[in-house]
Amino acid sequence: MVRKLERGTQDVKPHSSEVDCYFQVVDDADGTRLLHLSTFGSDGRASAPKSSQSIQIDEEMAHQLVALLVETFPRAQPDVLRGEA
Repeated sequence: MVRKLERGTQDVKPHSSEVDCYFQVVDDADGTRLLHLSTFGSDGRASAPKSSQSIQIDEEMAHQLVALLVETFPRAQPDVLRGEA
């Protein structure tokens, strides 16, 4: 479960491999809706495909992530977010 979203300070570079990402919507025991994202190893992975990493985000984290995506990729905003609905 992602509990915080903030700018990092690592020296990161673009990845050279691609993975597939699958999503599911799950409800926690208390009724909290979560978005579950799982990535599966790249084509060059030695073993059979299996989940490499998974994260879950709740509604509050989703709001923060949408704001970050809009800030990072302003031209990719859905028309409704640009007020052009």
